[in-house]
Amino acid sequence: MPQTLSLITLLVDDYDRAIAHYCGALGFELREDSDHGGGKRWVRVAPPGSTETCLLLAQASTDEQRARIGDQTGGRVGFFLRTDDFWRDHARMIANGVAFLETPREERYATVAVFRDAYGNRWDLLQPKP
Repeated sequence: MPQTLSLITLLVDDYDRAIAHYCGALGFELREDSDHGGGKRWVRVAPPGSTETCLLLAQASTDEQRARIGDQTGGRVGFFLRTDDFWRDHARMIANGVAFLETPREERYATVAVFRDAYGNRWDLLQPKP
């Protein structure tokens, strides 16, 4: 059987706040929210249409984990949100309070703009060119 990437862990400060941000402002779908006892939950979210890969929203539980919330990639863009309509999603995200760090730009490979999620993680919103 071929391999697939199924989950990417993203440290957050609070499950419900993270669900509200990713499913509200970014328009993701809540795929699972299971109670694992002791305050732990298994929370998976993904953009609509994503069939394989989800973000696992993991509430930080140690000082070491809390120190990494929002900076899991050392300030680099760590996540790439691909869209089929850049301007539709860009406008919707701005209307929902998403902070873009730059004016959208046309690159040879895509229309792209960097934004920051509620935790400070940097993302590219991009629409690849045909």
